[in-house]
Amino acid sequence: MSDKEIPLDEYTCLSLYAASRAVTGLYRELLEDLGLTYPQYLVMRLLWQRGPLGVKDVGAALALDYGTLSPLLKRLETMGLIRRTRRPDDERAVEIVLTDEGEALRERAADVPEKLSCALGISEDEAAGLRETLRRMTDSIHTA
Repeated sequence: MSDKEIPLDEYTCLSLYAASRAVTGLYRELLEDLGLTYPQYLVMRLLWQRGPLGVKDVGAALALDYGTLSPLLKRLETMGLIRRTRRPDDERAVEIVLTDEGEALRERAADVPEKLSCALGISEDEAAGLRETLRRMTDSIHTA
């Protein structure tokens, strides 16, 4: 090993990867009873918070491309949680609306954020700092 080589356990990318897998695994456990995957949960959480949204708006908010988002939305629609409808003012635009079943799932999912926060083992201030650092890193990578 050369003097300039960074030990693998000091790679930021490895720490990010390990943390991402751990959080995704935790979400898998928390969402199992709801019958949702993590990306599906993100779509539902977004709709619960903001109401009906266009497909483009959902993709932009969650940083998902159309190829990923389209089958995800189709599955949520098949599950009876959302409805995709053409906007009356623009036939080209598709709007995503919660069904009654999708709205009812909100109550069953209400404790997921708190359970996740408790499991992370960091304070709210640390979590806010981490989010800010990750956003800066993402922005920097996208502009590089």
